[in-house]
Amino acid sequence: MTGDPALYAELASLLREYRFPTVSLLPGQRVPDRVAVVLTSTGEIPKIAHPKVLGASHGADRASLLAALRSALGKDAPDSGFVVGIDPGPTPGYSVLAGDAVLAEGIIAAPEATAKFANELLERFPARPFLFRVGLGDRVARTRIVNALWKVSHNIELVDEHGTTPRGHRRPRDAVAARRIASLPGRPVHGTEELRIRPGEIANLQRESRISSGGTHTIPRSLAVRVLEGSLSLADAVEASRPDPRARGAHGASRGQRY
Repeated sequence: MTGDPALYAELASLLREYRFPTVSLLPGQRVPDRVAVVLTSTGEIPKIAHPKVLGASHGADRASLLAALRSALGKDAPDSGFVVGIDPGPTPGYSVLAGDAVLAEGIIAAPEATAKFANELLERFPARPFLFRVGLGDRVARTRIVNALWKVSHNIELVDEHGTTPRGHRRPRDAVAARRIASLPGRPVHGTEELRIRPGEIANLQRESRISSGGTHTIPRSLAVRVLEGSLSLADAVEASRPDPRARGAHGASRGQRY
């Protein structure tokens, strides 16, 4: 229920994607008795007479909004805490659990984006306790995730994720792994950790870069370190180090160079 056409389109698309049954109303119209929760803009909340009203803004965080919707629909106990499992990687998988109920699952754009992701959840549920469980795999991504999370929450555990990641396409696979991580006890985190890049991790990323480039070249160590630290994407590093076609001549096509 909103008078904002752009926000309506965003919310309607989200509700259709996750197959929530809906009724479309304009502000001022009577809300049918069968409606369990009303979605609207944050500014229109005071105008709506209903016991369960959720506010959203343009580009609202989907994970926290989905969790709030499912919680409002009674998918969890109202006084239960949340456990958020995070499967570390360049695009971490996440799963938000309340007891046995899965309220939201998906992928986070980058390890550092877990801070915004966590903050959105904490703001959406200010009275509910949260525990964030991060898998031990992918040491670099895990360290970046924990350091980002520590800015918004100190309730973090590290979980031995061995055997949690099933085979399959990466996106649903990572969300399933995150769900399993959320269900396992871990050891508490007591602070941030210095990120130290190891030679083997640089070499592995250089191999990935050569595959990404179609075999034409390998990114230099300096760019590999920046990618691992999170200041540059692998795609941008591959593009930045692409050989200049004008440099090709009598010696034939450049095969790229390892550094």
